Amino acid sequence: MAKARPLVGGESTDSDVDLHLPAQRGELRRGHGAVVAVIALGGVLGSTARYGTGLLWPTPPGAFPWTTLLVNVAGCGLIGVLMVVVAEAGAAHPLVRPFLGTGVLGGFTTFSTYAVDVERLTDGGRPGLGLTYLVLTLLAALTAVWAAAVATRRALRWGPR
Repeated sequence: MAKARPLVGGESTDSDVDLHLPAQRGELRRGHGAVVAVIALGGVLGSTARYGTGLLWPTPPGAFPWTTLLVNVAGCGLIGVLMVVVAEAGAAHPLVRPFLGTGVLGGFTTFSTYAVDVERLTDGGRPGLGLTYLVLTLLAALTAVWAAAVATRRALRWGPR
């Protein structure tokens, strides 16, 4: 079971709510409107930024989807920074993580488009490129989270005391 996390007003919620269980449906009635609102607002901002990058740097049919790769890697790196700052650097407002992590960066990264891109490359007669993209994105995204978290921890240690 996931660990309960404090929210606004000192309440906590379980991030693994199973709505099929009547006892857990109460999690939704605790007045988490502020959390839902900041996630929605962040999602609008993040997905709008992602859409804008796609307009600025479109991927031609059958080509390697560099824009999606870079968006996902950059977003994962920022998630690594955010998680260290929120979890280790001190007291952040309880709405920071839902707004930035789930909302903005969740809206900005696009692993559904990644899956569609892999399928399009494979179905378009470029299975080798599709497999390369599949593996490269996964490795680059995980490396970005790790490297950003390590760099952020180091930067916080060297910062003012």
